[in-house]
Amino acid sequence: MLVDAIRAEGFRVSKNKTALFWSLAFVPIISVAIGALTNFVLKGSETKILGDTKMPPEVREALTRGTLDMGEALVQAAAGLANPLVLLFVLIGAATLYAGDYRWETWRLISARNSRVNLLLAKLAIVAVLALAAMGFMLLASVIENLIKAAVFERTLAFSLTGEMVGQFLGFVGLSWLRILQFAMMGMLAAVVTRSLLAALFVPLVFGIAQFFTPNPLMQMGVMPDAWLAILLNPGAATDAIQASIRGGAVAAALPDGLLLKSWLSVGLWTLAPLAGALAWFRRQDLSKE
Repeated sequence: MLVDAIRAEGFRVSKNKTALFWSLAFVPIISVAIGALTNFVLKGSETKILGDTKMPPEVREALTRGTLDMGEALVQAAAGLANPLVLLFVLIGAATLYAGDYRWETWRLISARNSRVNLLLAKLAIVAVLALAAMGFMLLASVIENLIKAAVFERTLAFSLTGEMVGQFLGFVGLSWLRILQFAMMGMLAAVVTRSLLAALFVPLVFGIAQFFTPNPLMQMGVMPDAWLAILLNPGAATDAIQASIRGGAVAAALPDGLLLKSWLSVGLWTLAPLAGALAWFRRQDLSKE
């Protein structure tokens, strides 16, 4: 049964402390450390920065002693949960989970106890939980970082969270989770096809980098950024459009008509197609040649 397979995968992952550290704890720790160091550096250069009229407004704003709204900061942090560092280190855990049974040649042992589809879906379920946990640790790191900022710059703390902000927060968290799972699905397909841990890690990363280079060639071919082809080939741009709609305001109003439909179809395609491909390939795979 699927529940039994999920329990088994969860137990195996709980014993892999190294993968858990890199997937869950490393990026939040680094984030807090860099944030704290930045705040102390800015504090030490406060007089020079405030006297420099050419300094960017956001840097000068960081030195102000006004009220720091933790609710607003939490919403802003939620919008950036699927950043490249989080994607990279969650993929480390996902790649270990997907390709570990190929590396240690244990598929033949566990595939006799459950169906192949259940075994692969169980791995995906554990990766989904890891992604949620990683996002939770990142939100905690954001709170700690802002508390340090408030202490360093002697800013008072407030917490305001309107209904609109709650909706934005939940929307950003859900979209970030979906974005991480999208990369995890591609990693699963790469692991099943190649039986390689490195492929499971680097294929999604290469794909993510390639997205930044697709708009220019398409523009040269006469394909506009909001055209069907451009959006379907670039789920990153589709995610940005959905995030803009969640943010609301003038940014959402400026979105072209029909872009959200194209964006959701693109995100869904790049999430479900790799999963379907991995399941279909794995069901017919010869596990005697691990």
